[in-house]
Amino acid sequence: MKKYTNYLLVGLVSSMTTLGGFYLLDQSNVIGHPLTSNAQSNQQNGDFQLVDYKGNYGYDAPNFVQASQKTVNTVVSIKNFSTQNRSQQRMMDPFEFFFGQPDPSRGRQQPQEQEPNQPSGMGSGVILSHDGYIVTNNHVIQGASKIEVTLNNKKSYTAQLVGTDPSTDIALLKIEDKGLPFIKFIDSDNINVGDWVLAVGNPFGLNSTVTAGIVSAKGRNINILGRNSNSPIESFIQTDAAINPGNSGGALVNANGDLIGINTAISSPTGSYSGYGFAVPANLVKKVVEDIKSFGLVQRGFLGVKGFDLSEPDAVKAYNKEYKKNIKTQDGVLVTELVDKGSAIDAGIEEGDIIIEVDGKKISSFSTLSLIVGSRRPGDKIEVKVLRDGKQRSYMMTLKDSKGSTKARSKADLSAAELLGADFEPLTEKQKDSFGINHGVMVKNLTQGKLAQAGVREDFIILKINDKQITSEDDINKVLKNYKGRVSISFVDFYGQMYTKGFTMD
Repeated sequence: MKKYTNYLLVGLVSSMTTLGGFYLLDQSNVIGHPLTSNAQSNQQNGDFQLVDYKGNYGYDAPNFVQASQKTVNTVVSIKNFSTQNRSQQRMMDPFEFFFGQPDPSRGRQQPQEQEPNQPSGMGSGVILSHDGYIVTNNHVIQGASKIEVTLNNKKSYTAQLVGTDPSTDIALLKIEDKGLPFIKFIDSDNINVGDWVLAVGNPFGLNSTVTAGIVSAKGRNINILGRNSNSPIESFIQTDAAINPGNSGGALVNANGDLIGINTAISSPTGSYSGYGFAVPANLVKKVVEDIKSFGLVQRGFLGVKGFDLSEPDAVKAYNKEYKKNIKTQDGVLVTELVDKGSAIDAGIEEGDIIIEVDGKKISSFSTLSLIVGSRRPGDKIEVKVLRDGKQRSYMMTLKDSKGSTKARSKADLSAAELLGADFEPLTEKQKDSFGINHGVMVKNLTQGKLAQAGVREDFIILKINDKQITSEDDINKVLKNYKGRVSISFVDFYGQMYTKGFTMD
């Protein structure tokens, strides 16, 4: 018995020695352990550095339940009912690139009228007030003859279009109800790359869908709004939260459920989510909807400059080659052209100046510049810092609107042509010969105004208004000045086919 006891003791000692050796060996591989201090020191003096990792999982994991519950009831489904033909919608959709590559056969199709009881498009919207103001994207409701809003509780309304802003792709709607749940804005300037976000909307018609991700970039310019506006403001928040068709107009919120942006577009070769979504920042959304609600239109300040980002090496290289300059790649916007009688030229800005700062905010790109200035109103004063010949200069200036005024304007101040929602160009002789006509004006820079509601699209030709021939924008203003009531308009489409439609001037 004693013999076996000795064997047992020897075995236990051997086992303990072995386990201890494994323990010490394991600890010697833990960074920061005393046994590895020399190795760690040597490693830190080498080409790379090891991190002191202690396996601490004590941090709080993100929890999106409360934010989701807080948000889903403030996000609505929107249906766009339109009588415009489908081929026109497809040809004019500037977001088609972001929701799939266009079919090359489109544009050769004959016009087909949209079935009256079927929506021509669907999207999302966000309730902003207890009395029914709702923000969405302009492209969600563009061309609509009827807009239907459905809440998360399945209650439906016919919405009134209060106003739109194609420059930011924002539209404001109103439904008649009280005591509605609504979302709160947060200062979107304070969000950071890496912050958690939720995208809430109705992708593919799936009601109240929530996806999570992070802010993956800020100040993105993706060149999508230029087709619907000659002064687009693109400084999108980029996120990797899954966004798909139907999410447009929905909410991008922080982990608290506060609004930091309106989801607007995705970048995708297939039309579905592939990693990149883009949202209009909340600060810009708030300013746009406040303007529309108060004035019926957006009060936008203009600097009166054209230029490009000096952070773009190819653009800098091309500019230097063409103008025989030696501009270096850097942050800032190089002024290449000044608008006559604009704010910048009046203040003393010159071509060749590099805009580096506005009101104390650094300018890294043209999108940053357009966001800061576009968030101001006519009459606002700003300080602009530029580099000229390597020296910094500062200028104070008063912003003007696109018409050169420093005063806010309401719908009552607009000309008849502006109320129609477009610019108008006289026809060339070649265009007259091509269409077999001797009068008319070409529609340009179409917005969501009276013409769009009547089914007119950009590059259509207006022939007559109230049976009077039109040859210039002045003719439009003369025919419709102080006019109230039903308006008859005759126009030619892409195919040379003539239509007569009507709308009401009120």
